[in-house]
Amino acid sequence: MAVRRLNHAVLWIRDIDRSVEFYREVLGFGVDHLMPGRAAFLSAPGSDNDHDLGLFAIGADAPGPEQGRVGLYHLAWEVGTLGELAALGHRLAERGSLVGSTDHLVSKSFYAKDPDGNEFELMWRVPKADWPAADSAARPGPLDLAAAIDRWGSDLATGAAAGSAT
Repeated sequence: MAVRRLNHAVLWIRDIDRSVEFYREVLGFGVDHLMPGRAAFLSAPGSDNDHDLGLFAIGADAPGPEQGRVGLYHLAWEVGTLGELAALGHRLAERGSLVGSTDHLVSKSFYAKDPDGNEFELMWRVPKADWPAADSAARPGPLDLAAAIDRWGSDLATGAAAGSAT
């Protein structure tokens, strides 16, 4: 047997209200279940999961994630189109949450941190026909989102989004 995909992620956070507001306002998650002050379960729009993200509060004084220590580096949330990626990147930059971007050749990505310092990636999957050959010397580099939009357009749905479109 093999694992099919990641069903959901669960994060330790400091403050439920602050984190729920961030994931709702920035990523458009909906609240499925809220246990005030203790926990929240959220889902991405159109998700078939009972939740995609669980948040458990451990207190305002809890230490945050530390780069270079054992633990989770980041989660990657896939968006459907480059237009959505661009809009989310703008929203993250406005909030001061955006920490980087990369052209992975097979995906275009923004990296950001939530209010507790948990890092996540927002990525758009390049159409598989446009992936570099396995023996290619091409390497990930800086993201040129305008060039990607010029090439594929802002509305081309790929990955899971393309499979669910009818």
